[in-house]
Amino acid sequence: MRTERKLTRLDRVFARLDREPERPALLDVPEMSRHRIALFAGTLAFYLAIVWAVLISSWLVRLDWQVMFFRPYQQWPEIHAFVDYYVVLGQRGPTAVMVAAWLGWRSWRQHTLRPLIALGVSLLLLNVTVGAAKYGMGRLGPHYATTIGSNEMWLGGDIFPSGHTANAVVTWGILAYLASTPRARRWLSALMAVTSLGVGMSTVYLGTHWLSDVLLGWAAGLLILLALPWFEPLITRAESWILGLRDRWYARLRRAGTAPRPVGPPVAVSPSGPARDDAPPREPAAPHRARSPVHLAPGPHTARSDRTPVTPAGSRRPPHADRHPRNTAPAARPLSGG
Repeated sequence: MRTERKLTRLDRVFARLDREPERPALLDVPEMSRHRIALFAGTLAFYLAIVWAVLISSWLVRLDWQVMFFRPYQQWPEIHAFVDYYVVLGQRGPTAVMVAAWLGWRSWRQHTLRPLIALGVSLLLLNVTVGAAKYGMGRLGPHYATTIGSNEMWLGGDIFPSGHTANAVVTWGILAYLASTPRARRWLSALMAVTSLGVGMSTVYLGTHWLSDVLLGWAAGLLILLALPWFEPLITRAESWILGLRDRWYARLRRAGTAPRPVGPPVAVSPSGPARDDAPPREPAAPHRARSPVHLAPGPHTARSDRTPVTPAGSRRPPHADRHPRNTAPAARPLSGG
């Protein structure tokens, strides 16, 4: 009776890491459902409310100044080193490289460019929307504030909304957006929210952002993630165009690879058998160069086997009474009497 081998945990891990033979037929692409539209509308209202509260110098601006004067980095100096490293999770360069490496592996495994293109689209939207808001409102940060109690708007700054917070929401949230199962999407969404808010509070601790900057940056990043399903047709067309370009390039390489390669001038080969009348005349062969004559020393020449090896000191053969020349019969020995 044949029994199947029981897979170990390591075997299951390698089975999951194995490359899929072909692209999955159905990919779980989020759609712009009513629930997502309601979340988008609510987040947009929150975004506009934060901007309005800062513009009119409401209680939110007063809270910003109170937190700034509290100086959290002086209240809890023991966590300063940890916060300096943790805030890197919101920097554009390191986070984009880490997330792009993971999504690149997923693209290779699933034979689809959608993860990488979705990341590129989200980062492009982030740069356009957040960058326009930063330079459009020109708010100064806490370290460069000029008037106590002022909202510091239209003064040439670039910190409203918080780019660290918005970047953390988008780069880590894209992993939740591209998750394979709803359960993984929920867990990754919660992890993204906590991580991005932690990055934003780290900038408040270090004194580089107002509290309202963090709230607006969190809303700005969430708006980009919620709006991504509207860009799925564009992502699909971009993937089809890139894959089509790749296929045309491969086809051109295959055609170039099957073309005959030049191997030098052709060599005429004469057929074996009787000559034909219509056959072209053969070129005369090059004359064979005769060997130079071998000059031998005068005198009788003997075979090498009959020669006696001689050295300057004389013959190397010891004298022997019974030795006789070659090709001669030895002399009969007398029989001794018994």
